[in-house]
Amino acid sequence: MVQDIIGQFHPAIIQIATQTGTGTGFYLKEFDIIVTNDHVVQDNAEVTIAGKTFEKTLSRVWYTDRKHDLAFLQSPANVEIPAIRLGQYETLKDGDEVLAIGHPYGFNYSATQGVISKVDRIRDGLKFIQIDAAINPGNSGGPLLNANGEVIGVNSFRIQGGDNMGFALPVNYLRTALQLYAPHKGVTSTRCHSCDYLVLPNNIDSEKYCPACGTEVKLPVMPEQEVVPTGVAKTIEDILKELGKDIKLSRDGVNRWEVREGSAKIKITYNAENYFVVSDAYLVQMPQDALKIKPLYQFLLQENYRTNSLVLSCQKQNIVLSCIMYDLDITKESGVKTFDNLFKKADFYDDLLKNEFGCLDRIEE
Repeated sequence: MVQDIIGQFHPAIIQIATQTGTGTGFYLKEFDIIVTNDHVVQDNAEVTIAGKTFEKTLSRVWYTDRKHDLAFLQSPANVEIPAIRLGQYETLKDGDEVLAIGHPYGFNYSATQGVISKVDRIRDGLKFIQIDAAINPGNSGGPLLNANGEVIGVNSFRIQGGDNMGFALPVNYLRTALQLYAPHKGVTSTRCHSCDYLVLPNNIDSEKYCPACGTEVKLPVMPEQEVVPTGVAKTIEDILKELGKDIKLSRDGVNRWEVREGSAKIKITYNAENYFVVSDAYLVQMPQDALKIKPLYQFLLQENYRTNSLVLSCQKQNIVLSCIMYDLDITKESGVKTFDNLFKKADFYDDLLKNEFGCLDRIEE
């Protein structure tokens, strides 16, 4: 039963990334929107999304709700995603089996089985479903499912230091928010955290106050000028832009970027604590023919002797082309040359290793 549920839900689980972090969302076909947490989008009017059935793309934030920690996003165009159902909160009991689905710590997909510890844990005047299935960073915004594969909650937060104590917003709050927003689909909106009034561009008072109670609110509107990173992160993005990469789609969290060059995937990470920028191009996997491994190793060693600033290595079954730079040494001009060389070599080695040594395409989720 669990395997059937996981198989059904996988295409509907969406990975979300901003400049400051990653999270999870899930697609509701009935409303044609993606549901996630407000704290996942973090005041961004646009985020990147990716799913099993579509490549990474940009998505507008249509609805934010700070009080209930909900946000609704624009769904990807021309993509067929299976429908999933909303369940009933009123039928839940302590001890019921549940499944928490999400993208913890930036991993692609995971499902954690557990039980409901308490159906109606009260926090800040709202009921939450307390579960013993861990809600780790990145799981936020994913669905909590019952044994029938119905959404009964939205994974929201955990207690820092708690042993597998996770909390999900019950589905009845989600259903109310969906019904409130549905007549205004495609319009930016925010729900007032004081009086629950739906604030829209045509009713907001003085562009920043709730017309019902006067509380200051913020619509998820696109800024006139995009906020850009500073320091080394800005230099990296300037380099990627110079090389023709889409900066917004390249962002993969805080000081992390991911780009493709041909069939190669390149992950770039800046660690401000040790001052290094590490770029790893994941190429192919080791060949199945054992007789080809020794000549492959010899080739990699020879290439490392010849190649300036790039290193070919084996990480488990993966062959990786890497480059390490010290942040104080990076300028836009030097970075363009280094990254351009890395990207081109990655695409070159990717094909050569498959054709000459029988290496295999990498297995990706």
